[in-house]
Amino acid sequence: MTAPTPSSLIIQGFTPPLRLADFRLAAFDMDSTLINIECIDEIAAAAGKKAEVAAITEAAMRGEITDFKDSLRRRLALLKGVPVSALEQVLATRLQFNPGARELCAALKAAGLKLLLVSGGFTYFTRHVAAELGMDFVRSNELEIVDGLLTGGLVMQAWGEICDGEEKKRMLLQCAAEIGAQPHQCMAVGDGANDLPMMGAAGLSVAYHAKPRVREQAMVAINEGGLEQLLHVLG
Repeated sequence: MTAPTPSSLIIQGFTPPLRLADFRLAAFDMDSTLINIECIDEIAAAAGKKAEVAAITEAAMRGEITDFKDSLRRRLALLKGVPVSALEQVLATRLQFNPGARELCAALKAAGLKLLLVSGGFTYFTRHVAAELGMDFVRSNELEIVDGLLTGGLVMQAWGEICDGEEKKRMLLQCAAEIGAQPHQCMAVGDGANDLPMMGAAGLSVAYHAKPRVREQAMVAINEGGLEQLLHVLG
């Protein structure tokens, strides 16, 4: 007998449970999804510019600023001259995993799924998160640092400079192809407008404590409690 679905889960577009065995890849956003903060906002706090940067972040996540790359460049420009020690402080004192993140990732890995961390945030933090949760694939942005200070720019990587919504989608599809999976065998979990492209490409889209536009478009919305609740709809 299937356990009742918690009232904190809103399910749209299908009848649970889905079979966990039908999935092969799970893609996760990082900031405000797997972890409790928006890292760029916390870095800005060290520069005394949190309110200004956070306002841009919030507008971008709600989808009010449709060009994620532009919004990120605007925020990064405000961080020029911030010391690397600010990143160290955020990682050591502010970054925590959201409830259920470890449990969900462990359960998915135990079921044989590959895990993808795909973030519009920064490698300084994704390295830590990926190592802690056992991610198989990672894509994120690399902050440019010169003489121990942020330049306000990013390092160009082999795939490009900025991991926006389209890059998240492309990475999900690329990783799926690499392991021989089809898009319908993928799930994508996020909270902001820049997660919608990959969520739309996946067989199962999950909004976690998300912005209204994202909640409305997701197949599953977790509005209260932890990420582990997703397991209730994955029989």
